[in-house]
Amino acid sequence: METGWHRSQSLGSAGLRLHVLLCSSLLLNALFIAQKFLRTSPPPTAPERLGDGLSWALQAAKEAEDVAAVDCSGHGSVFLDGVTGEYGRPGCECNSCFSGPDCSVRTPNCAADAQSGDPLFLEPYWMRHAAASTVVFSGWHRLSYITTDGHFNSVELDRQIRRLHRAVGNAVVDDKYLVFGTGSTHLINALVYALSPEGNAASPPASVVATVPYFAMYRSQTVMFDGREYRWDGTTAAWANNSSRNSTRDFIEFVISPNNPDSTLHKPVLTGSSAIVDHAYYWPHLTHIPAPADEDVMLFTTSKLSGHAGSRFGWALVRDEKVAKRAISYTEQSTVGTSRDTQLRVLKILEVILANLHGKEDIFAIGYDVMSSRWRRLNAVVSRSTRISLQKMPPQYCTYFNRIKEPSPSYAWVKCEWEEDDDCYETLLAAGIISLTGNVNEAGTRYTRLSLIKTQDDFDVLLERITEFVDAEKHGRAPAASSSM
Repeated sequence: METGWHRSQSLGSAGLRLHVLLCSSLLLNALFIAQKFLRTSPPPTAPERLGDGLSWALQAAKEAEDVAAVDCSGHGSVFLDGVTGEYGRPGCECNSCFSGPDCSVRTPNCAADAQSGDPLFLEPYWMRHAAASTVVFSGWHRLSYITTDGHFNSVELDRQIRRLHRAVGNAVVDDKYLVFGTGSTHLINALVYALSPEGNAASPPASVVATVPYFAMYRSQTVMFDGREYRWDGTTAAWANNSSRNSTRDFIEFVISPNNPDSTLHKPVLTGSSAIVDHAYYWPHLTHIPAPADEDVMLFTTSKLSGHAGSRFGWALVRDEKVAKRAISYTEQSTVGTSRDTQLRVLKILEVILANLHGKEDIFAIGYDVMSSRWRRLNAVVSRSTRISLQKMPPQYCTYFNRIKEPSPSYAWVKCEWEEDDDCYETLLAAGIISLTGNVNEAGTRYTRLSLIKTQDDFDVLLERITEFVDAEKHGRAPAASSSM
């Protein structure tokens, strides 16, 4: 009786254990099936870290490198903030006369766009120096209006700018104050304001003038801002021998050297005037450097130094403290200082330039080789023409290269020689060449400007169109639209 009871208990326990085991197996299978078929993606893993706090920098660098690695057939680029292409990522932005997803399609009958002063000829240099010139910074970088010691300007950038001028030998900096601006265009009116008499009834406005042909923005900015302290008063030729010019009138003279558009070195014309000398192109890759510039007010910009026009950074070297303070006051009132992000980027760019001076990757030597070759090739074609001509530019000694160097101008200043071509801009436009009319410089319609500092694609197309234009002279006809593209 007792033995039967124990046997019954054992059978019951075994059955219970079997039931539990079966239920557990079913539950595990259900969990496995749910995990296999219902999950959408594996759980995220933490990014690789090379050191504490570096994962965000690595992620940002990878994003930039992924974009830079996209192939645009050598005729375009991809940018982080570019137009979205396939797969929701930035796509290729093609150079002029090229199209397609990878910029491999050349546009038939394409006009040569040589109008703007976009300094893209240095883009290949910075592609080679991507690692050295890259800047990665966090989202909390320089949130404040001010930088070191309560300044709006980077103290280190100030130091590197002075180092560069001393090393290149194109400007005296030891007795000058530095004024930063959002590109040199921001400083144009800042310096006019700084040199003007403080506006009151007893002080007539200063007369702002320039010598033809001049950079058109000198006039347009002065007229647009229309301050009570100054006014646009025409060209220096109108005042050089004018009896109405007297000692009570203040003149502010814009001088650009090398000149835009004809690339010649200029000096002030009006004796006793306050001069703003624009040295945007006074670098060894774009002109010869006969001596360090030492004017009272000098203007520079990264756009023509390094090609970084889009960063919008310029600076002025000012001898007089009062003038410098007024210019700084203008920039602080108008922009509360220059972008801190831009200042950091320019600092890195200057460090790369300084590290390579007189070496294999000297930006001035490489830039000079490009620009002198372009000028030589264009000049060889135009020299066969009686219809158009270029400015005459002899070889000159350059203190930076310590030798006589061939011309390497930023622009070709074209004159139409035939009587019937009274509008040179229209004459070239009919031949598929877009230029900048001399009317904007008050030089007249006989002249027009061709930019030589854009991409290699832009220059190649320009040379094709100019060659067709010159060859057409033999047949006494205008060149037909090109079908060679």
